Amino acid sequence: MLSSLQRTLLGILFFLATVVGATIGYMLYGWNFLDSFYQVIITVFGVGFGEIRPINTPGLRILTILVIICGTTSAVYAVGGFFQMITEGQINQMLASRRMNREIESLQDHVIICGYGRLGQILARRLQESQATFVIIDNNSERIIQAQEKGYLIVEGNAADENSLYTAGIQKAKYLATVLPDDALNVFITLTARELNSNLMIIARGELPSTEKKLKLAGANQVILPATIGAERMAQMITHPAAIDFLEEDEGRRNLNELLAQIDLKLEELSITSNSPFVNQPISEMETGGKGAFVVVALRQLDGTILIHPSHSFILQEGDTVILLGHQGDLPQFARRFSMKRSGLTYRGTTI
Repeated sequence: MLSSLQRTLLGILFFLATVVGATIGYMLYGWNFLDSFYQVIITVFGVGFGEIRPINTPGLRILTILVIICGTTSAVYAVGGFFQMITEGQINQMLASRRMNREIESLQDHVIICGYGRLGQILARRLQESQATFVIIDNNSERIIQAQEKGYLIVEGNAADENSLYTAGIQKAKYLATVLPDDALNVFITLTARELNSNLMIIARGELPSTEKKLKLAGANQVILPATIGAERMAQMITHPAAIDFLEEDEGRRNLNELLAQIDLKLEELSITSNSPFVNQPISEMETGGKGAFVVVALRQLDGTILIHPSHSFILQEGDTVILLGHQGDLPQFARRFSMKRSGLTYRGTTI
């Protein structure tokens, strides 16, 4: 079965063939090119003008009948295919939208990303790499098309609007990240989201340091200041280049763990979960609980900030990840005793 585009092209080709063939036919009866072409056009489109020359022979009359039948049929066929193509596009778009809405409605404990700008695109890519489910809210048509091309679930609308948040499934979502470059909008979205879901984990972007307090008052659990994080990262690269390389080089880290295993040591990553006894406790409390079985070499906060050899007085928060160096047998026992999540030292998708 021909597609609507193929029908349109076939109709156009048949129509052109009819015009060319009929023009040649009239010329064979002694008409000049312009008269022949004109006669074909007024015959096909039935504009009501009289023949410019008498159609008084059987051959001319048969030719004219064929021009009317073939020309009209091909024109109607081409126009019908064109309108079918438009209609199918609209129907497919509507069906795709309905499928997407049904898929969003079925989500549970997903992430809502408010804004698909530069930061939102990076966040979406990272979540997709980790196979996390997420929905994007944006009202920019170009960015919506970009997200759809990547196969992301997206809600077209204003993230500050309750209806858009409801459509994105905020009542069943676990996280909301508002990453718009406008601090006022991020504050308003945070307020609205917190009102709609009191259990939601809200991570908000702030451009100015003074916005952090406002976002937390509005209900944000974590506030990310990209400029501050970037500056701290640069400072760490300057002041602790070896430590940064150690945490970022996958191959070097694997080799290090192999060497440590020879002396019964290993690097372990433990996540601070909501039921951990070390939430809102200093690192020294964890080290005391470990009874000297390990040392804390680094800490990765929920926002991705890495602290090399953090202070013993540093207060641990839910979502922090502590990187420990200790005996291979002691670390798993410690994790089980305090119900901590072990995942191996993971960074950029690599586990060692």
